[in-house]
Amino acid sequence: MDAVYFLVQQMMFFSIPLLIVALGGMFSERSGVVNIALEGIMVAGAFTSILMINALQAGMSGQGLLLLAILVAVVTGALFSLLHAYAAISLRSDQTISGTALNMIAPASAIYLARMIQPNGVQQIEFTNTFRIAKVSLLGDIPVLGPLLFQNAYITTYIGIIIFAASAFVLYKTRFGLRLRACGEHPQAADSVGINVYKMRYAGVMISGALAGLGGLVYVIPTSTNFNATVSGYGFLALAVLIFGQWKPLRILMAAFFFGLMKTIASAYSGIPLLQNLGIPSDIYKMVPFIATLIALAFTSKKSQAPRASGVPYDKGLR
Repeated sequence: MDAVYFLVQQMMFFSIPLLIVALGGMFSERSGVVNIALEGIMVAGAFTSILMINALQAGMSGQGLLLLAILVAVVTGALFSLLHAYAAISLRSDQTISGTALNMIAPASAIYLARMIQPNGVQQIEFTNTFRIAKVSLLGDIPVLGPLLFQNAYITTYIGIIIFAASAFVLYKTRFGLRLRACGEHPQAADSVGINVYKMRYAGVMISGALAGLGGLVYVIPTSTNFNATVSGYGFLALAVLIFGQWKPLRILMAAFFFGLMKTIASAYSGIPLLQNLGIPSDIYKMVPFIATLIALAFTSKKSQAPRASGVPYDKGLR
């Protein structure tokens, strides 16, 4: 059972950031804007939040510092995504090109700023991980479920689950969600009944940016003790989760857990006796998430149905 507990705990570390970022991408694409800048926004959110942790950790630690870092990551992601929103919505530029530009700008800027701010021109931003919760009171004592979810955990896991529930509720049970989906399916019809398509798309992209920025921090905290201007392609993997999940919250949740399991096998196979004893080279394990992505998308791409107006700039004059 110890191996099972270890596997599930590690899987949560990798699945939750995928879930958060993919849900962010869902809001953007449901509004009609393709956001392939998730990788760059993750880098931006992780950079500012980890930099703040590095600066404040000497006098502050624990969950309060992590919550403050979460706020910084969310704000950074939302503001950084405005560049993509302005280019894609206001200027009606090609959304793939503007997203690619942000993916290139973010890591380069993070490296430059880190070298400028830190002594000796070091680009790695170090931090001490004081955020792990050894055991949640009462809940950690529940048989089976306690060791799986409430021991050796992070509050970011529970925040991710809350974001999933809130996203499903907002998308399907609120007027905002209905209007957002209308703008992604038929913006001309939405505009004809008084919905401001431009504002709804801006809102979708900013929510996407806020969640992607948070996802960058959520990925770095449990898996490292430094930030080096990269999130290891997690933004692109989140896009695969989004497509595999058919732009629907519940399916995105299942896809995130599937790809999280693949990533766990790639990164933590040495802690799983069964896999360690197989004698398979480590490079093979590192290929597992990307091979799984190709296989999954090959079998599901024919049934893939993106929002009809996703990626199409809206021009009010063409109604």
